[in-house]
Amino acid sequence: MAEMMSISEEVSPAPTPGRNAMAIGYQQIAPFQHFAKSDPDFIFQMPEKKGFQRSPFQRKPTKMVNKEVVLTDGNFVVDIPLGEEYLNNVYHRTDEEFTNLRYTAVTCDANYFGRQYNVRQSMIGRKTKLAVVCTMYNEDELLFTKTISAVMDNISYLCSLGKKGWNALAWKEIVVVIVADGVRPMNKQTLDVLSAMGCFVEGLPRSTVNEKPVEAHFFEFTTQARIDQELNIRFVGGDTQKHEIPVVPMQTIFVLKEKNAKKINSHRWFFNSICEKLKPEVCILLDVGTRPTRQSFYHLYRAFDRNKNVAGACGEIAAELGSMWKNLMNPLVAVQNFEYKMSNILDKPFESMCGYISVLPGAFSAYRYKALLGRPLECYFKGEKLHADGIVGRPNVSESNMYLAEDRILCFELVMKAHNQYVLKYVKSAKAETDVPTEMHDLIKQRRRWFNGSFFASTYAVQNFTRILTSGHYPHRKFILLLETFYNAINLAFSWFNIASMYICFFFMFNIADKRFADCTQAIVDTYGVDPFFPYGTAVSATLKAAYITAFITMVLVSLGNKPDTVKTLVIFISFIFALCMVLMLALVSWTMFLQVKGVPTSVHGFTDVARYIGRVASFRDLAVSLMCTYALYVLSSLLYLDPWHTITCLLQYLLMIPTFTNVLMVYAFCNIHDISWGTKGQDSTSHAPAVKSKKNEKGEEVAATDVPAPSYINELEKLKNMSYLLRNPPQKEDSKPVDFTSEDHFKNYRTYVVVAWFLSNFLLVYILTNSTVISKMSRDNDPNYFLSFLLWSVAGLTAVRFAGSFLYWVCWVAERGLDMF
Repeated sequence: MAEMMSISEEVSPAPTPGRNAMAIGYQQIAPFQHFAKSDPDFIFQMPEKKGFQRSPFQRKPTKMVNKEVVLTDGNFVVDIPLGEEYLNNVYHRTDEEFTNLRYTAVTCDANYFGRQYNVRQSMIGRKTKLAVVCTMYNEDELLFTKTISAVMDNISYLCSLGKKGWNALAWKEIVVVIVADGVRPMNKQTLDVLSAMGCFVEGLPRSTVNEKPVEAHFFEFTTQARIDQELNIRFVGGDTQKHEIPVVPMQTIFVLKEKNAKKINSHRWFFNSICEKLKPEVCILLDVGTRPTRQSFYHLYRAFDRNKNVAGACGEIAAELGSMWKNLMNPLVAVQNFEYKMSNILDKPFESMCGYISVLPGAFSAYRYKALLGRPLECYFKGEKLHADGIVGRPNVSESNMYLAEDRILCFELVMKAHNQYVLKYVKSAKAETDVPTEMHDLIKQRRRWFNGSFFASTYAVQNFTRILTSGHYPHRKFILLLETFYNAINLAFSWFNIASMYICFFFMFNIADKRFADCTQAIVDTYGVDPFFPYGTAVSATLKAAYITAFITMVLVSLGNKPDTVKTLVIFISFIFALCMVLMLALVSWTMFLQVKGVPTSVHGFTDVARYIGRVASFRDLAVSLMCTYALYVLSSLLYLDPWHTITCLLQYLLMIPTFTNVLMVYAFCNIHDISWGTKGQDSTSHAPAVKSKKNEKGEEVAATDVPAPSYINELEKLKNMSYLLRNPPQKEDSKPVDFTSEDHFKNYRTYVVVAWFLSNFLLVYILTNSTVISKMSRDNDPNYFLSFLLWSVAGLTAVRFAGSFLYWVCWVAERGLDMF
C-alpha cells in the first residue's frame, strides 16, 4: 500500500440538528458555513445586479507539493486529503473514505486488474448489493449532473425505505462507478463538477509508472456532495427543504481511461476489474445523459429479489420532452417519443411474458452478476476485438455487424445459458428519460448502428433456435421460446422486404388511372366525384410515383460512402418528398374510406348487417381491418396503460415519417454495412501527465518522489459558481462552424452530386417522354412520336456529318497519294 498523506485530526464539532434534520440521523450543517465567515456573499444562484459586469473567471493553478510515496508491488497508490474547506460542510469527517481521495495509476489491462490492485469496498469488507456503472464519452456538465444527481436520489430513496432489505445505511451496499472513455475527449467542465464532488483532483493522473504506461486512472471517494442540473450543490447534513430529497453519501469509483476505446471497453473495465472485486448481486447500466426516476433502482432490484431466475431486466426508457413538452416541437423528437412509447407498451411486455426480451437497452438496464459469468460475458466482449482498429485479414462482416448490437447477443446468451432457467423481465415501474437525436444526420448515424446490429443479431438468434432445446428451461418455457423465435423470424422477413412492401402499399393506395387500366390495377377511376384530383388524377398519381422512385434511388446514391453530416440538406429534402407522398396517400385513403361508407346501402342496419357488408366488399374490409388492428390497438393499449398522450401529440408525425424510416434510415444503414464503427474513433494520444520513477530508500522500500496536488476546495467551488453563473447568463453564441471536410469527403461529396445530377436529368427525360399525358399531347393519329422522329433524324444527321468529314479526308488522302507518285 502507498504511504497515506496525513491530515489534521482536529475536526470542528458538529452543530445541533435543525428542524429539517434527515430522518436517517444525519445532522444539519449549513452549506458554505466556512466560507460565509470570510465572504458573506458566497452563495450559489445569487442574482447579479443590473449593470454589473462580471470579470472573466480566472482558473487558479492547482498547488503542488513534493511527496515521497511508497510503492507496494510496484503500484502507485496515493491518498489525497481534501482539507478542512470540504470537511466543514459535510457530516462525516473522520473515516478515510470521506476525507481522502484515493488515486490508483493502473498499468495493466482490465482483465488483470484483480491480480495487482484492489478497491476500498473490498478492503473494508463491505457487501455490495448494487453496482451502478455510468458510462460517458464527452458529455458536458449538464448531462452528467442530470444523471448523477438522479443516481444519488435513488440511493436516498433506498436509504429511506426501512424495509425490503434496505435501511438508513443502504448507501454502504451501493457502489457507483463512473467510466470516462478517454482523457482527450473528457469534458473539462464535467471534471470540474467531479472535483466539486471530491471525486477528482486536477494534476493527480500519471502517465507512466516505472516506464509502464498507465491504462486507467482510478479515483475512489465516498462523496457527500450532490450537484443538480442547475449546478446547485447540497451536502449530507445540509439544510433540506420540504420539497427536496435528502442527500446521502455515495461510494464512488471514477475510472478515467487513458485512451478512447469505445463503450464496450468501458463495460469491460466495470465487469472484469471492479465487479470481480465487489461481487455485486445486481449490476445497473446507465449512460450519462439518462435520468432514472427516484424509485427506479428499487423496482429493478425487486425484480431480481422476487425471482431468482431473472437474469436481466430493463425499465421504460422515454424521450426527454423538456418543460411543457417543448421538445415535441421537433418532429424527430416526436417520432422517437411515439416509437419508444409503443415499444414499452406493446413489444417489451409481450417479450417479457415469453421470458426473452430481444434487447435490454444499454442506456438503462440491470443484470444479475452471477448470471453474467462465463459464456454471456465472453460473447459480450467478443465484439471489442472484432471492432478493434487496424484489424487485418478477412473478418466476418455479418458477425462484426452483429456485435454492433452486443447487448442483444448478451440477452440471447443469458436466456440460453446451459443448465439454467434464466429469463429476462420488463419492469414498467422503473422509468428513465434520455436525450434523443434532434438532427436528421445524428439520427441516421445512430440508426445505422441499430439497424445493422439488430438485423444480424436477430438473424443469429433465429439461426441458433436449437439452443432453446439444449437449455435448462422446462418444456413449457421451451415451447413458448420457440413460438417467440418463430414470431421473430416473421418480423425478420418483413424487415428484409420492408422497402418493397412500403412502395407496393404506396403504389396501390395512391393509384389513379383511367377506365382502361383501373380494373386491372384496382385503381381509382379518374372521373368526377370519385377522383379527388379530377381531371388531373392520372397525372398526379404518375408524378408522385416517379417522385417516390427518384427520391429512393437518390438516397441510395447519397448513402454510398458519404457521411450524413456532409449531405444533410439533401437528406432532409428527400425526407420531405417522402413525407409529402405520405400526406397525399393518407388523404386518398381517407377519401376512399369516406366513399365506401357513403356507399353503404340504406338497407344495412345493425352490427350484423354491417359486418356482412364489410365482408363482401374486399377492398374496404382489408383496409378497415388493417387500420383497426394497428392504430386503433395503439390507442387502446395506450389507454390501458393510462399513457395515451403520445397518440395525441406524436401519431401524425410518426405516420408522416414512416417512409423516411424505411427509405432513408434503413437504406443508409444497409448501404454502409461495411462500416462497423461506433461513431467514435479510437485515439492513441500521448499523455502529458508526469511520470512516476521509483527507487529504493534506506529501508529497502520502493519509493517515488513526485509532485502531488494539495487541492483547494474553495477553488473548486469557485469553478462551480462560475459555471452556475454562465448557465443562468449564457454568453452570446458564436455562429456554428461548418462541418470540416477532408479531401476525401470533398471528392465523395462532389461525386455524389454529379451522379445524382446525371441520374435525375436522364430519369426526367425518360419520364417526360414516356408519360401517357405527354405522349397524347405530342402525338396525333397515324403520326410518329415527335421525339422519336427527332432522335432518328439526329442519328442520321450526325452520321451524315461524320460521313462528310470522312469523304473530305478520303479526297485529301487520294490527292496526297497521287502527288507522291510524281
